[in-house]
Amino acid sequence: MKVWTVANQKGGVGKTTTVAALAGILAERGYRILMIDSDPHASLTAYFGFDSEKLPSSLFNWFSDTPATSQQTLKNIINLDQKNISLMPASLSLATLDKRFSSKEGMGLIFSKVLRLVSNEYDHVLIDCPPVLGILLINALAACQQLVIPVQTEFLAIKGLERMMNTLNMVIKAQHHTIGYTIVPTMFDRRTKASIQALRNMRDEFGVHLWDRIIPVDTKFRDASRRHLTPGIAYPETHGVLAYHKLADSLLELTRDHKVA
Repeated sequence: MKVWTVANQKGGVGKTTTVAALAGILAERGYRILMIDSDPHASLTAYFGFDSEKLPSSLFNWFSDTPATSQQTLKNIINLDQKNISLMPASLSLATLDKRFSSKEGMGLIFSKVLRLVSNEYDHVLIDCPPVLGILLINALAACQQLVIPVQTEFLAIKGLERMMNTLNMVIKAQHHTIGYTIVPTMFDRRTKASIQALRNMRDEFGVHLWDRIIPVDTKFRDASRRHLTPGIAYPETHGVLAYHKLADSLLELTRDHKVA
């Protein structure tokens, strides 16, 4: 089982869309996918049509009553209508985790412990992260083999990327855990000088860690979320979806996992 974490300490850069798009593409290729919504705002949960506050359980249960068996873990996971995709939903209660558990030992490794219980059930886990540093982001980084950092091609988003890189280095040093990472330029609009210049700046500053393609601005992403469908199912031929197919290819090559379930 491979764990990909999608994170950036700036909101509105395309994290949730990236998780939904990659999950759909990998599922279509036959991989068994678990998406984890670790953002208290529950954007990924809402994307697929669920009201997080009306669900009987959420990711919060992993912290308040950590599952001890695979059966306990699986009973809180939602199997979506789209074949091969499951969701661990978020809830607003996740916002209280740092206040409740920050002083408790081992809270940064809950994801790692729980995911080991279901490692035979899924081929890929995709984690959607909150844009703030805390227990949830630390867990998501500690559990992953590949970090995907979507960055909107604009000046302010690039400044936010610096905070994400500082956090990544902190986690690597603290946990002696090597994490591969790929920076993904998103919302690129070739009609604007700002997008073109931002992309050039990212290439100059981040070199080999910057994905060599872009995710373009695509209004169909928003339409897909309104329909509660992965972009690839809703609009398989749109430019944005085709770009995410290329990203999936790159990430699969980086993690050297081509085994289809």
